[in-house]
This record gives sequence, C-alpha cells and structure tokens, in this order.
Amino acid sequence: MSNKKILVVGELNIDLILNNIQGFPEVGAEKVAENMDFTLGSSSAILASNIASLGISTSFSGLLGKDNFGEFILNQLQSKNVDTRFVQFSDQYKTGITVVMNYDQDRANVTYCGAMDVFNINQLPWEHIQEFDHLHFSNYFLQAAMRPSIVELFKKAKEAGLSTSLDLQVDPNDAWDFNYKDCLPYVDVFLPNENEIIKLSGKDTLEDAVEEIRKYSNILALKLGDKGGRVLTEAEDISIAPYLNNAYKDAIGAGDSFNAGFLKKYLEGASLKDCLEYANLTGSLSTTAAGGTGAFGQKNEIDIKIEQIRNKEL
Repeated sequence: MSNKKILVVGELNIDLILNNIQGFPEVGAEKVAENMDFTLGSSSAILASNIASLGISTSFSGLLGKDNFGEFILNQLQSKNVDTRFVQFSDQYKTGITVVMNYDQDRANVTYCGAMDVFNINQLPWEHIQEFDHLHFSNYFLQAAMRPSIVELFKKAKEAGLSTSLDLQVDPNDAWDFNYKDCLPYVDVFLPNENEIIKLSGKDTLEDAVEEIRKYSNILALKLGDKGGRVLTEAEDISIAPYLNNAYKDAIGAGDSFNAGFLKKYLEGASLKDCLEYANLTGSLSTTAAGGTGAFGQKNEIDIKIEQIRNKEL
C-alpha cells in the first residue's frame, strides 16, 4: 500500500447493466437484452474500489439506504479493502440505482438517486480529516444536497492540508450550473471528459473550452476516449494516445478508472506525463470486463494486464 491516504466523497448506487439489446427502448413496446450484469455502480464508488485495488489506502464517505442494495454496495467496497467507517445509512431514503443500456461503445442511463440526493457536507468526517492526504469528489450534478456547498467543501479540504480532485460527470438537466470560477482554484486535479468541458465552458470547440477552463484550474486532466488523454497546467500541455485492446467488453467506469490511475500516480509523486500514461492504461484495462470494477482484481493481476495492454498483447 502507498503511504498516501485518499478520502473519496460522493454518491453510491447499483448498476444494472443490459447488453446486446435488440433495438432501442420504445414506449408501449418491449425489447429483449441478451446479457445482464448487476454490479457496484456510481462514479465515486468505482473510483474508490479501483484506486484501492491499485494500492492506495482508500476511505469512503457517503450515504446508503438500509436495504439489500446498500448491503451489497458496502460488501463490494469492503471486498476491495475500502475503509467504510464513514459510510452512513438512511432510514428514510433508498439506495440509488442506475439502469444502463449499452449500445456498442455508447449507452443510455436511467438513475434513481435515492439517498445520494440528500447526502450533504455536514455528514463528512471532518473530525477525522487530518487522517487523509487527498480528497476526491465525483458526480456533482446528481447530489443535490452537496451542490450549494461545493466551494466550501474544497476550501475546507485545502485548509486542512489535503490535495483535492473533482470529476463533475454529466448534468442530466443540461444546465451545467457549476461555479467553476470560484471552485476550481481549490481543486488540484480537475478530471472532465471532452463533452463535459465543452458543456461547462459554454464554448463550441474543445480548444476554446480548454482555454476558458484552464484560466481557473490547476491541473486539467482531460479524458478524450479513443483519442487518449491530455493534461494541462499553466506551464505544460501533454497529450498521450490511447492504449487500445482487443478484449473490449464495455466502457462503463472507464473514465473513473482513468481517474484512479491518474490519482494513484499523482499521490505517488509521479510526473504529469507518467500520471496521464498510467491513466490511459487503467482506463483501457477497465473496458476488458463488464462494469466499472470487474477488471480490477488482485494487484499482481492488474499489473500483468496493464503490461499486456502497454505491449499490445491483450
């Protein structure tokens, strides 16, 4: 294990994944899916699970319902050695779920937020914050009770001496109401994908979006899908091609796995180039198994597969 400790803050839900669907959903019609997987979901939990598998000491702070889904999620996190001391349970709200309908390399999601919708800044373990070196937050738009406090969240973490990272994810309302000008100065690593940064900036092109957002960001780590990744600071602009593989299953959690790889190397003090290269590798690894965490088993197995991907043997 690395001696660095990360606290992941965010949403917790189940993913019900449907593959090989015979057509697109239609009101009043029924479609058949040939394959189904039931896995740990949510951007925050996938990152926590995978970065723990990569050897970083990981704790989680979030809210679950007192139900079977909640117990499943807790057991899944614990099986990957994620510290769940700071996961709380609600008597009033159910655990969230996302139904994922996969179509080739794209997908349609329907999410019931449940308990994640009421999780708020006061439920974080602030009395234990000095135990950690880094705080990561994911999925801003699906956590209504956290949104008003997002700047305060990162400011408090920085004041406590932690480094920080953020992955906004998609806004289901397509409003992109996030105060990036005030928040991003407190975020050490901002991890959007191409569509997200364009939407957030209100610009028409990736380059214009990057120029707008980098004025307020510290490290901007861009996920570019089959175009690889790019990392920018005031002084650096590095692009690395993707690591493709021939064992593709689905892209669920690939972005979160990119985050896990990038943050692992970042916490270990690696160069930004090495952080980006490893992020591309872990993102590619994620696509070799169904769901966001299926490809992340034992550390030695992960290392072998990553080298196979790097050497184009997988």
